[in-house]
Amino acid sequence: MLRNTAYLLCGDWHLAEDLTQTVFIKLYRSWRRIERHDTMDQFARKVLLRAYLDERRRPWRREFPTEPDAAGFESAGHADDPESRLAIREAVLKLTHRHRAVLVLRFWEDLSVEQVAEILDCSTGTVKSQTSRGLASLRKLLGGGADGTDEAGLFPDAGRSAGASVARQR
Repeated sequence: MLRNTAYLLCGDWHLAEDLTQTVFIKLYRSWRRIERHDTMDQFARKVLLRAYLDERRRPWRREFPTEPDAAGFESAGHADDPESRLAIREAVLKLTHRHRAVLVLRFWEDLSVEQVAEILDCSTGTVKSQTSRGLASLRKLLGGGADGTDEAGLFPDAGRSAGASVARQR
């Protein structure tokens, strides 16, 4: 699970494996200092996110990667259209690191706003605004409308309902 989360953060399986190994090394080194082993998943995700952000700050990581290999992409298994999965994957990789981190933690890891705020060491308002901006950027990259609606049909439940947009216009 950590490797999949790492892949969603960085978009590279090799780097995801390196990040996962780094997380396990850091967990092993601090095992005696960890007081609550019942929250190990949350702690591991926090260590993973910080390792990812540290890796992105390194000078040799400021290079732009080449196009990712479509054959190496593993699907979640619930999307029917491979083109949609690839379009979403490419769009997620184009997001800023902060937006990508918030969206992965909120929607892939299915964490609450409060849990993401604790992991990112920021306020819940920041998580909410980063989520909103990240989703708006994702919709824009996927060809969504100017009002945030999904014209491409990739997010069937996303966007605003017709009643909400009519109420807002009044």
